[in-house]
Amino acid sequence: MIKGSLPALVTPFENGKLDLDTLKKLVDWHVDQGTHGLVPVGTTGESPTLSHSEHDTVVATVIEAAAGRLPVVAGAGSNNTAETVRLVKAAKAAGAAAALVVTPYYNKPTQAGLIAHFTAAADCGLPIIIYNIPGRSVVDMTPATMGELAKHEFIVGVKDATADLARVPAQRLTCGADFIQVSGEDPTAIGFNAQGGVGCISVTANVAPKLCAQMQEATLAGDYATALTISDRLMPLHQAIFTEPGLCGAKYGLSLLGMCRDEVRLPLVGVTDPTKENIRAAMVHAGLLN
Repeated sequence: MIKGSLPALVTPFENGKLDLDTLKKLVDWHVDQGTHGLVPVGTTGESPTLSHSEHDTVVATVIEAAAGRLPVVAGAGSNNTAETVRLVKAAKAAGAAAALVVTPYYNKPTQAGLIAHFTAAADCGLPIIIYNIPGRSVVDMTPATMGELAKHEFIVGVKDATADLARVPAQRLTCGADFIQVSGEDPTAIGFNAQGGVGCISVTANVAPKLCAQMQEATLAGDYATALTISDRLMPLHQAIFTEPGLCGAKYGLSLLGMCRDEVRLPLVGVTDPTKENIRAAMVHAGLLN
């Protein structure tokens, strides 16, 4: 089952090219740190600036490096349904456990269009996690629409990045209690699970995988006191990483740990010096740096 701490994995670069050796090292590190699953080539994986071949290479590399030790949910999002289908088929062929498919951005489909789009993706025969992030896609899938899609045997869950905790019980009503709901927002991950969620596809877990995994395990065991103690250590890091685009902050944090360069692709740029100071201080607060 897809649950727990699922880092939205960064894509390492070296001089503008994929750094696959570092990517494999990150996969091994996440396994050692107790991460419960990996989600490559999403927003945090810089999928908008990867070529189609690079996208497929990253997915295949992560699955091969994971070697069945933890599930891989491959990013397969596009605002072009035909391209989404191609990405889902490629993820299936590579051995992904599921595909993460974002609501089509920019072209603003209706709810009927969303149903048609996700049905086409699910008809590929790989479990689909809907990615609902209206702040970026400018389209919001309603709980009623999600309930219709949940009737498809291969539409199994949602990454909910609405930051509206009332969505979780609302979607339990329309989709059923067994429908997988994972948060897409780090600061509210505990509350999300308290409402019926089972995990978080996390940006911060790139930098603090063990703490994020331990926090998720505590919530899933009903130990919210322990989860809150861990959250108190992580909250400044959530805030610091998201001062600027989260993936840039995550890569800088990883660079401080010696795990990954902080190189990103345009139009994104590295974080500013004040943000660097905030990230470093937050990592010290969390116990990740001295």
